Amino acid sequence: MPLSTRRHALIATLALCTALGASAQGAYPNKPIRVIVPFAAGSTTDIIARAIADKMGASMGQTLVIDNRGGASGTIGQQAVATAAPDGYTIMIHSSSHTVSPSTFAKLPFDTVGDFAGVTPISSLPNALVISPSKNIKTLKDLVATAKAKPGTVNFASAGQGSATHLNAEKFKMAASIDATNIPFKGSAEAVTEVLAGRVDYYFSPIAPVIGQIKDGQLLALAVGSPKRAAALPDVPTTAEAGVPGSEFNFWIGMMAPAKTPREIVNRLHDEVAKALASPEVKERFLKLGADAWTLKPEQFDAYIKDEIASNAKLVKAAGLTPQ
Repeated sequence: MPLSTRRHALIATLALCTALGASAQGAYPNKPIRVIVPFAAGSTTDIIARAIADKMGASMGQTLVIDNRGGASGTIGQQAVATAAPDGYTIMIHSSSHTVSPSTFAKLPFDTVGDFAGVTPISSLPNALVISPSKNIKTLKDLVATAKAKPGTVNFASAGQGSATHLNAEKFKMAASIDATNIPFKGSAEAVTEVLAGRVDYYFSPIAPVIGQIKDGQLLALAVGSPKRAAALPDVPTTAEAGVPGSEFNFWIGMMAPAKTPREIVNRLHDEVAKALASPEVKERFLKLGADAWTLKPEQFDAYIKDEIASNAKLVKAAGLTPQ
């Protein structure tokens, strides 16, 4: 075969390979997608993940399989995603605990910024300070007064040391000038159970896992930790309105992927989340959960995460928390 002919054949072969690669890439997804949720089933992050997974799966033509990896304030699940193949078939739906752990753990088995690619926030959710009616504490002022009268005897639940629920409670402690002890659990489900039983005094819980118990009277919501009142609990004041200004905390849930996931896949996932959030079914579900839909472009989400890591580091230092 003449040299020129061989060259043309090689060029044609390379072009074909490129076309086939592009075709395979364009076929994403062609198998189920694993969604790691770094908290237990029944946690707020889990509830939000399941609220959009079916809608995204139907749109993408593949099942999104929820894989709960609870423990260590979400870091077990985070590590599983950080070390997964960056092919779009392993993604993570996590909470704002993602931006807390760099300050509350002395050493992490991953780089919170470098090992993840932000896809988009999914929702922001007010945390509700809930307490068992058996405690006979009716208002936030009553809780603060009780804590000040008996320093060190009041405790609170969190979804793990260094979780967003923990940091929200620490910010409240600082603003209220009270002494209270953190009792960490693997996730919201366990934390809520202990507060319901009265074994733990209170919990800054995302609204989703406690809205039913609040409406049934099993739990009393003293306040919400967000800057504004929650649509799902319009009669519950913010902590600032209830007398503790400076205690506001933004709790969010978002989607991330391994850092080297192709940009076109990251963008596709972003678009599918936005599409799911716009559907009437998800809108109705979020309304019942007290969740507000929220999206950012991937690069904006990456920047937001970096900024929040820095601001949470300042809060952790001010609260005097020692990295574990």
